[in-house]
Formats: sequence, structure tokens, C-alpha cells
Amino acid sequence: MTDPLGPRSEARKRRSSGAVADFDPQRLLLARRLRRFQQSNLAERSGLTAAAISQYERSSARPTHAALAQLALALGVPPEFFRLSQPIKSVPVASAHFRSLRATPSVSREQALAFAEIALAVVEVLEQYVEFPSAVDIADPLNPESPNSRITLAAGRTRSRLGLAGGPIPHVIRLLESIGILVLRLPDDLDARVDAFSTEAGARALVLLSPLKNDRARSRFDAAHELGHLVMHNGIEPGSKIVEQQANRFASEFLAPTDELLSDLPRKIDWDALLAAKRKWGISLKALVYRAHEIGLWGEHAYRRANQHLAAQGFPEQGPLGPPESPSMLGSAMDLLSATGVDCDQLSKVSRLPLDEVASVLDAGSETRLRLQVDPNSP
Repeated sequence: MTDPLGPRSEARKRRSSGAVADFDPQRLLLARRLRRFQQSNLAERSGLTAAAISQYERSSARPTHAALAQLALALGVPPEFFRLSQPIKSVPVASAHFRSLRATPSVSREQALAFAEIALAVVEVLEQYVEFPSAVDIADPLNPESPNSRITLAAGRTRSRLGLAGGPIPHVIRLLESIGILVLRLPDDLDARVDAFSTEAGARALVLLSPLKNDRARSRFDAAHELGHLVMHNGIEPGSKIVEQQANRFASEFLAPTDELLSDLPRKIDWDALLAAKRKWGISLKALVYRAHEIGLWGEHAYRRANQHLAAQGFPEQGPLGPPESPSMLGSAMDLLSATGVDCDQLSKVSRLPLDEVASVLDAGSETRLRLQVDPNSP
């Protein structure tokens, strides 16, 4: 028999059962991914069943207030986090160019993507208060079959489009921020195998860099590599060796165009000359050795000897350039807001995001603190 009260009767049933009317399943999925939990892990920690959690995430059921409190406790977030509020856009794996896609466990990728989603949500709230640089159109699409000459042209055109004169780029990360790209360092507690990645899935292009490689040359190359993906690979399936090699070639040419670098490279192994080139261009000795061989200045024997010398020397590489380049856009935004009385706690309340996650995002977009130095070639 049909219930004569229809929707009102159903609503009354939900209220009597204590179901949370404004529950957001997307936020439950986000919190679980951020904590690296499978549904079975969360079930064990919360005292609920994996089937119930699956129903909550698929929006086929809503948790009771008691169940929501159990989920919040297990995930380390306030219950209010799960209430409908500012939408949080998903960043799927297929839209993110990971430097080491196949070497990274899926649970680690999902954790990094969840952090990216929270970062984009925090920036969306910040933009209600602060005007960030407008995004510049940098697209110059390629396909995996494009010849190397086409990548060289793309790097040169990008330099021209961004108004770069000849010579070295003083600060690559600040350049990316100035054209509207959000650059962050990943939190220290994420799997180091994630390395760097970029995505255009959100309202802003986003570049995330590893916090564990305390090397200025590497931070510059990583940022230029991710810029290469944003320039060339929108809509291209990520993860292939060819696509990563294209981004490497773009980064090399973007940082130091061959026709300008050529005069600074010695015709034989000369470490003093290479160190001078390293200081001038802000790129590593290893990269300079590779370029000298690739350009054809050095043969196989010299190239092999130089790499053997670098391997024997170990890390850190000779001629350190100082601390890694760091983002500053979010830190500068918070300095402006603090002067008006807006703090991190208020941003947390507006966004209904956990305070510690908001603080983590702001820290990731501010001048980096001192970190443990590790070999940039380590996994």
C-alpha cells in the first residue's frame, strides 16, 4: 500500500533513525584516502562494517549521528567535516602526471591526490579574500610521437610567452606562481615514492613537489618538468616513459636553451668550467654532463668517465647552490589576511576542513623549513 504522506513520511523515518540529513559522501571518501585507509581498515577502526562504509560512500545510505561520530574519531576529523558545505572537486589519477606512476602504490597515490583536493579547496576559500595571479594560457599540445625538435620549440615558445629574456631563470617556482599555477610541497608524512606530480583537474593548475630532496638544482628541474606536462600533455594519458622523457627534455631546454648553454659547456671534462655553468644556470652537474653528451660535445668515453666521477663523489653534489626553491604564494596570502584579523582557524570554519589540514596546505605553499637532506636519486 502506498504511503499517503510520501516524502514527508520518509523524512520522518530518517529523523527517527538519527540519520544525518546533510551528510556528504565525498568528504568521507576524501578523509579515508587521506589517511591511507581501505574500507576494511576504516571498518576495523570505527567499529562499523565495510559494507556500511561502502554504502555511505556510494550515497546509498546515510550514517546515523552515532556512526558519524565513530567515523570522525577513526579518521581524526571533526564530525562537522562530513556535512554538506563547500564542494571538494575530485582529482582522478587519470588527470595527474606522477613522476613515478608505476613505482608508487595506489594507496599512496590516492593519499597524495586527496591532499591535492584539499589544497584546491583551501585555495578556493582563500580566493574569497585575496586576489591571486590570473592564470596564463601556456598550452602548446604535443603527442607522444612528436619529435625532439618540436619539444625544443615548445620550450622556447613558452619562454617567449612568459616574457623571459635570454639567460638563466632566477626562480622557477616564483615564475610558475606568477602565472597562476599553485605550487606546493607535499607533506613530509606522505610516501616518498610519490615524488612530484601535476594536474589541471581543479580550477587552477597544481604542481606538487617532493619535500625530501634538499637540492636547489633538483627543485628547479622538477618544477620545470611539471610545467612541461602542463604545457604539452593536457589530455594525454599520464605515466608512460615517453611522456616523462618529453617533460624532461622540455625542462632541460626551458631552463637552459641549447643555443645559449653551448658556449658555457667545455669540449672536454673540465670540472671548474662545469661548476661555473652550474652556478650560472642553476642546474646540476649531472644534467650538464648529460647535455654535453647529448649535444655531441662529448663522446661515450668522456660521458661514462664523468658519470663515474659523479657516482664516486656521492651526494650532495659538488658546488651546492643553496636551499631548494620554495613556493610562497599561500604564505604571502596568509600574511595579508593576518593583517586583517583572518586566521587559519577562520578558514577552517568557513571551509569545514580540519584545522590541521588547512595548516598543512598553508605550510606547503609557504617558504620551506629546513628538511633532512637526502640523495635526489634515491627512490
